[in-house]
Amino acid sequence: MTHRDPFSLLHPRHAIVDTIERIYRYRMTTTSGGNISVREDNGDVWITPARVDKGSLRPTDIVRVATDGTSVGLHKPSSEFPFHRMIYDARPDVRAVVHAHPVALVAFSICGQSPDTTLFPQARNVCGEVGFAPYALPGSDRLGRNVADVFAKGFNCVMLENHGVVVAGTTLAEAFARFETLEFTAKTAIKARRLGDLRGLSSAQIELSHRPRGLTQSFEPAEPTSQEKEARQLVADFVLRGYRQRLLTSTEGSYSARLGDDAFVITSTGIDRAHTTPANLTLVVGGKAEAGKRPSRAAAAHRAIYLRHPQIGSIVNAMPVNGAAFGVVGPAVGGSAVAPSLLDARTIPESYIFLRDVGIVPYGVQYAEPHRLADLISPTRPVLLLENDGVLVAGQSPLDAFDRLEVLESTAEALINARSVGALTPMGEDVVAELRRAFM
Repeated sequence: MTHRDPFSLLHPRHAIVDTIERIYRYRMTTTSGGNISVREDNGDVWITPARVDKGSLRPTDIVRVATDGTSVGLHKPSSEFPFHRMIYDARPDVRAVVHAHPVALVAFSICGQSPDTTLFPQARNVCGEVGFAPYALPGSDRLGRNVADVFAKGFNCVMLENHGVVVAGTTLAEAFARFETLEFTAKTAIKARRLGDLRGLSSAQIELSHRPRGLTQSFEPAEPTSQEKEARQLVADFVLRGYRQRLLTSTEGSYSARLGDDAFVITSTGIDRAHTTPANLTLVVGGKAEAGKRPSRAAAAHRAIYLRHPQIGSIVNAMPVNGAAFGVVGPAVGGSAVAPSLLDARTIPESYIFLRDVGIVPYGVQYAEPHRLADLISPTRPVLLLENDGVLVAGQSPLDAFDRLEVLESTAEALINARSVGALTPMGEDVVAELRRAFM
């Protein structure tokens, strides 16, 4: 996994606080639950303290545990320190460990199951296969041995029976990305199971996601115009908003805005979506990328869409939980055309006006046939589900695309929730025809 480390210049204290704040903010742990540690080159381990509110941690609260077991700090180290230490002993390559109790992963743990990371190529690429450790008393050496034994087999994500999850990485950024991606996968699987049988990907299909898709040529950009500066700011703002609203993950999601006939700005590969800025977006002109930047691997597909549809001014690849759930159920679509999806936008007028008839694209088209993808999406079909790979949304502007993405996710969630209420009663053909005459 290639993922730039936003914490490389931070003291472990600050990196841990930043990460635990993020986990707590998005309700992936509770006030008392979870712990994070970072191991330094000299073997010292910095870890969250025991019995201190996770919602108000300060850098001075983080505890340093030396290699001889002595601790330095205002508090005692987390009671779960034994399994952190044993993981580090079992895996010399590991430099960070994250443990928490996010509700979707807890649901799997209390059922004795692990999420299937083959649902999404990014989940498999980031998390790998998930291990499972049998129950033992929290904080005990036995639990530490159970967990460390699974990590020693090469797993980087381990479910704890009736407890939660532990993930590890060579950096804290990598560990967090695995933690967040696994929780996203678990949430999506739970939603999707209300729609039908889950459809995972084969090893060959996942390997297809590694196919080179980047723009290989570069250029030295001129001083940015006011138009480019505005586009960069808009895209950065909407990426951050999308991340806050859980429409993107830290490692997944591409956003672009058109600048001209064959020019656009787009998110960059390896940049945590929560740390997106106007400066770390990539300018693409004539199929060449701004020197020193690595544009999103979706850049070739975005370029093909812009060239095919002059009316489209912004494009988003996103991973909203509910929308993505509709893309991982049922039999494979096959072929290279749009097929009808389970996501029926004929629910309320706003949904149909913004989304139209949502289709689903066979897995792999976005990797192997970007020009074909450009034929499948259009101003009259602005939303597509990508089989096992999230959603693709187009709009006239970054605001228009984001608005449409929000409506898509709200509609998808309403459709999933409706299954617990009763039979769906979509709008009739006469109502849809009236909407088309009035708004399309």
